[in-house]
Amino acid sequence: MNMMDANSPANLAGLEIFHGLAPVALEDVRAAARFRHLPRNTRIFNQGDGRVRAHALIDGCVRIAQSGSDGAQVVVRFIVRGEMFGTVALFTDGFYPADADALTDVSEVSWSEADLAGLMERHHQISVNFIRIIGKRLQEAQNRVRELATQRVERRIAHALLRLARRAGQRTAEGITIEFPLRRKDIADICGTTLHSASRILTPWEKAGWLVTRDQRLTICKMSEIEEIAEDSTA
Repeated sequence: MNMMDANSPANLAGLEIFHGLAPVALEDVRAAARFRHLPRNTRIFNQGDGRVRAHALIDGCVRIAQSGSDGAQVVVRFIVRGEMFGTVALFTDGFYPADADALTDVSEVSWSEADLAGLMERHHQISVNFIRIIGKRLQEAQNRVRELATQRVERRIAHALLRLARRAGQRTAEGITIEFPLRRKDIADICGTTLHSASRILTPWEKAGWLVTRDQRLTICKMSEIEEIAEDSTA
């Protein structure tokens, strides 16, 4: 996607935070925005950086990962087309709480704290949308905490794959393909387990034909089997 395409009102209207805005409001949003196209593997921002901005993804995928004091890193979230990221820092201590890396070539747009606050003041629908986004992500975080506390690894991995399929899945001849590179370590991190445990579970699923990985893209071929594991209260 070139910069002229990224800068179109239609792309801004497709971002979750600007749903329902009138054309005149979208033009106000566009005037305050900074658009960028970034190649794969670009670090968009670093954990601990100040001078934060509110980001939204027009195209591509971004991995959000957080490092602890011991240097260990875990995947917090994958950001897909239309979603916001980096906004937590605007409403907390003013520092990005995690790293953001482009998993693919990406087109992104961002606003300064002052510009976003002004947009929210002038167009209240943005504030309403933002509250909905935060509520949805809080609910997802609570579900993940519950899964970590109550479910075995098999169910957690099944739930993670189903969530990714819903948010970033494309139907193909083989099944539902997650449209960004997905390492087994990423799956392990987001499920709160080790790479060894994730591989121990995923390998038999691939041998059974439930999953297939081609060009670093994971496809769920037997959605019903993954759903059955996710629903199995004994797992």
